[in-house]
Amino acid sequence: MSVSLTILGSGSNGNCAYLETGETRLLIDAGLSGRQIRQRLLSIGRAPEGLNGILITHDHSDHTQGLTALAAKLQVPVYCNRLTRDAIEYSLEIKCDFRTFETGATFELGDTSVETFSVPHDAQDPVGFMVRTGAGNFGFLTDLGHATKLVLQRVRPANVLVLESNHDVEMLQNDPRRPWSLKQRILSRHGHLSQFGGDDFLERVAQIGATHLRVELTQQATPNATLALT
Repeated sequence: MSVSLTILGSGSNGNCAYLETGETRLLIDAGLSGRQIRQRLLSIGRAPEGLNGILITHDHSDHTQGLTALAAKLQVPVYCNRLTRDAIEYSLEIKCDFRTFETGATFELGDTSVETFSVPHDAQDPVGFMVRTGAGNFGFLTDLGHATKLVLQRVRPANVLVLESNHDVEMLQNDPRRPWSLKQRILSRHGHLSQFGGDDFLERVAQIGATHLRVELTQQATPNATLALT
């Protein structure tokens, strides 16, 4: 089996990744506009109409704004927990084909197995994903405030880990354009990992025995660059 992963977008402008196996085509988050997602999928020879589902990590708009075009209009199934569903319906005022799961549950989606687990972030009920495929395991940690023991254990089996590490602490503190309240939110234990925090996280993953791990740091990822496992 050949499995490919493409980062369509990352960062505060919108987060979205595309995972394709032999039988299943998934988006992980849909934080770009519907038009941008369509254009970026078309650039790799794919289209939203071919999607089997969209996995949503949490309800913030930079992870969900594309659902209006993709899920509400095309009726692509959306997989998220109940609190995330409620927040999306309220903020976007849409009705989608939601397939809700309990945080911590595992479910089958095509030829993949999707494991869910709680992560610390300032959203309603944020989760990480471990998507198991015949070619390898893909971990997804987008917005993460700090590394809990649970998170470290759940990503341990990953062969590829998508990890957000999105700021330099000193540069953020000295940024005159951002209010102090926003800086506090980003730096909090339910905010976002710094570059140093990302390095520390990977060291801790290695210490608990993770092997053969490739990491895609989303702030450094090239949009539409595809990684393939066979």
